[in-house]
Amino acid sequence: MNDTLTESDKEAVYQILLDQLEIHRDQLSHDAQLKEDLGADSLDEIQIVMALEEKFHLTIPDHQAEIAKTVGAIFELLEEMLEKNTN
Repeated sequence: MNDTLTESDKEAVYQILLDQLEIHRDQLSHDAQLKEDLGADSLDEIQIVMALEEKFHLTIPDHQAEIAKTVGAIFELLEEMLEKNTN
């Protein structure tokens, strides 16, 4: 991981998760699982991916979105996608 995401980018991700899942900020840890810990359902996951795509001007393939099951995995996926777009 190369820390491609700025603090502003990270804050935007947190805000998307907070808005979509209607949770408290203290629930967002690197290891928090979207479904088990944060109560996301399949529709929430789709809406999160769509919000991330819109915010970061990306297209996240379904197979990659499906493996982003934790908050940390979302950050890793975004870093990977943003690095690909800059190369």
